[in-house]
Amino acid sequence: MTSPVGRSSCTSILIGKNATVDGSVIIGRNEDAKTAWPKHLAFNSHQTIKNNIFKSKDNKFQMELPNERFSYSSTPEWTDKYGVFEEDGINEYHVAMSATESAYANDRVMAMDPFDEEKGILEEAMVTVVLPYIKSAREGVERLGKIVQKHGAAEADGILFADRDEAWYMEIGSGHHYVAQRIPDDSYAVVANQLAIQVIDFNDKDNFITSPGIQEFVYQNNLWPKNKPFNFRLIFGTHDDSDLTYNTPRVWSGQKLLTPSVNQDPESFDLPFIRKPDHPVSIQDAQRVLSDHFNGTQYDLTNSKNEGQPAYRPIAVATTQESHLLQLRGEDMTHWLAMGIAAQSVYIPFYPQGTKVPTMFKYGKEEFSTNSAYWVFKMASVLVDRNWNKYATSLVNTQKATNLALNKLRAKYDKKLAQEKDEAKKVELVNEANKKLTDVAIKNYQKLNAKLITAQTADSPLRFKIDPNL
Repeated sequence: MTSPVGRSSCTSILIGKNATVDGSVIIGRNEDAKTAWPKHLAFNSHQTIKNNIFKSKDNKFQMELPNERFSYSSTPEWTDKYGVFEEDGINEYHVAMSATESAYANDRVMAMDPFDEEKGILEEAMVTVVLPYIKSAREGVERLGKIVQKHGAAEADGILFADRDEAWYMEIGSGHHYVAQRIPDDSYAVVANQLAIQVIDFNDKDNFITSPGIQEFVYQNNLWPKNKPFNFRLIFGTHDDSDLTYNTPRVWSGQKLLTPSVNQDPESFDLPFIRKPDHPVSIQDAQRVLSDHFNGTQYDLTNSKNEGQPAYRPIAVATTQESHLLQLRGEDMTHWLAMGIAAQSVYIPFYPQGTKVPTMFKYGKEEFSTNSAYWVFKMASVLVDRNWNKYATSLVNTQKATNLALNKLRAKYDKKLAQEKDEAKKVELVNEANKKLTDVAIKNYQKLNAKLITAQTADSPLRFKIDPNL
């Protein structure tokens, strides 16, 4: 079965623990597919499942899974007709995963080791068959790697892993070959629909993991000279003109936000995979990256004056279903989730160890409804989009007030949880906090939507202005 939901537009970020303001490891991604395709939030419990077999609804991939499944958070599709697409989450062992950053492999590689679209593993399955069964980020890379070796891959992908100490980025470049690189603790990476990892040091086992035989595969098929550094991006990736408008400008924009001291060209194939930030990065800085639409530049699509400028694809787009940031530090873990377009939504700091999903995050289908968190935030986007210049101020004011309230509330419950020793009562506190956090965000956006609808009653082209009473 072929899914009608294209996976080709995500943007990812990974940040090492010494590059953040509080020593946390952060990974995150915008999940982009369609303008109207709701996501839900799920808290999946620890279970023992006999005869645990995964069968994809997207193709014929299937595999046997361990009987013990760890608890984990996730953001599945509103329907599993085309696959679950759980996409992102944090498990009970403080391991985070986000999958996938869609990418493309070149024809030279595809001729030698094509993807198995019929039976290989797809994005749809990755979080489901990996995250509930790993206890570290490295273990996540190794588990997914073994699956690719045995079953093959159905597509080129980038996969993000993190634990409390490390962030890893893994890229699948052909049917059976992949590489993964540990993000240096003092650095970050921004990735946008290209194979991004560059030179591989095969002797550095602490920072690189590769598929068995990848060097032999490359050299035997004359894909790269032996006397040159093994550059995965150049060997397996694409180098198309479309990359210069669709992909590289997003990497340029993310690096410009976090490392403004470096002057770079948005249409450059040489933007580095790894960068050091000019200053320690906060979670709000990471949110700013995933919310970026070239704000205030000549490439900003929200400013009508920029028509005629180069049409670069921004990080934040209308097809974003949800945006997430997974933050790990010590015993603290936060699943930041923004439904819809990050630039027009707010990131709610969920506790991923919850057991009860707030009601409106369980609902929402393809057609608009009022009982869905996704559609509440999406409605605000649609209303603001009618006249960005006129209504953006109301949106920004709501975002600021909501973000402040959410952060205050989260800090309050962090203190309560730190003082509570009883594990059962901790779970109750987590569920209580998650509900209150969603109540704040939803109610503020419902008020915003009501305000925007009321104001827009005056925008009708049938409004006759000579006498307002006639």
